[in-house]
Amino acid sequence: MELKNKIAVITGAGSGIGRAASMKLAGNGAKVVLVDFNKEAGEKTLNLIQEQGGKGIFVHADVSKSEDVQRYVNTAIETYGRIDVFFNNAGIIQKFAPLTEVEESEFDRLISINVKGVFLGLKYVLKVMESQGSGSIINTASTAGVRSEHSVSVYSASKHAVVGLTKSAALEYVKKGIRINAICPGGVETALTNSVAEMFETSGYVPEELPNMRMGRYAAPEELAEMVAFLASDRASYMTGSVVVVDGGLTL
Repeated sequence: MELKNKIAVITGAGSGIGRAASMKLAGNGAKVVLVDFNKEAGEKTLNLIQEQGGKGIFVHADVSKSEDVQRYVNTAIETYGRIDVFFNNAGIIQKFAPLTEVEESEFDRLISINVKGVFLGLKYVLKVMESQGSGSIINTASTAGVRSEHSVSVYSASKHAVVGLTKSAALEYVKKGIRINAICPGGVETALTNSVAEMFETSGYVPEELPNMRMGRYAAPEELAEMVAFLASDRASYMTGSVVVVDGGLTL
């Protein structure tokens, strides 16, 4: 297998793209370190991986807290000795609202997880990979990180920041054997996207414009996992700083 005995750390591993990618990487031979704030969901992913014959561990962590990030990185090193792949994936969605009605607490929550969480992951994993002289990092951005989307201004800002972090880090580490890329999903069948209709019903607010799902459906998380596995592997050996849109034509 192309990722046989590689060590992969995945944040947000308890559901959605994170769970699908964790299972895909493990299925391709990687030993996985699963990270999630939801302990039950993270352990469920680990159980699914073990049921298919994969190997890994789970670390309960809040990606927005420096001590938690250092702990999941240190646990990976203590358990497996290195980190070859880092899927820096954990994130949350915004409650749809006009910019002037976004609460400051909502702004702080989104930036803390979607931006600070990605930054801290990069900060501590890059130190490990630099000492190894190798590694592949995949950050989860969004189509909202490459174009505007209605009524999710802070979410869009957070994902634009992920794109910026990806490109800047890729430039800094391009000669150090480390590749850093981002994926931009555009509508994926997950608990997050499934909650959107409920948000509209609860709040009574519906944006003037909604994303055009040109293929007539959301992506399956497994379709994004395929791209994660590709970027993690040596097949993507000449890709760094790339922002890969996987959106079924949404941004056309």
